[in-house]
Amino acid sequence: MRGHRRVEREKEDRQSHTEMAHRLLVRRIWTLSVKDLRCLPASTSSFSTSLRSSTTPLSFLSPKHTLPRSLPHTSRREVSFNVQDHEDFTERVINSELPVLIDFHAQWCGPCKILGPRLEKAVAKQKGKVAMAKVDIDDHTDLAIEYGVSAVPTVIAMRGGDVIDQFVGIKDDEALDSFVSKLVGQ
Repeated sequence: MRGHRRVEREKEDRQSHTEMAHRLLVRRIWTLSVKDLRCLPASTSSFSTSLRSSTTPLSFLSPKHTLPRSLPHTSRREVSFNVQDHEDFTERVINSELPVLIDFHAQWCGPCKILGPRLEKAVAKQKGKVAMAKVDIDDHTDLAIEYGVSAVPTVIAMRGGDVIDQFVGIKDDEALDSFVSKLVGQ
């Protein structure tokens, strides 16, 4: 009987991971499709030519009318910030002078909701010696794939664009403080 339950649980886990991967893939394709429409060169595509000759204004294609971002853009001086896109990640994480903790999370993830505030508290204790980047894997699937995130929450410690350390799951406050201190002290 136990073996049967374990097999059923493994089957449910595989199905859950498959559904998550499908959802992430669909979101990624949608994001790329919208970006591709905005970036079509006017002279190389019959689609863009036909749109240009249309009498209806196409304001939805202009950059100021792109899909809304789920998280507001934050000040460059803030220690904790939400990553907006790959360019923002490169600028504020990879090129950061400070060490950076990257919190890969998802809105639907219960453990992420517990870990996030505790991570922010551990980072705040360092008084500006470390920054924290928050990456929603549903919005930034490309970054999650690039950094090998297969479960959330995943926390990656980065210094000078190099991954120094990482962990998956929840840690207690003492372990979080130690993890952050280790990154700052290196």
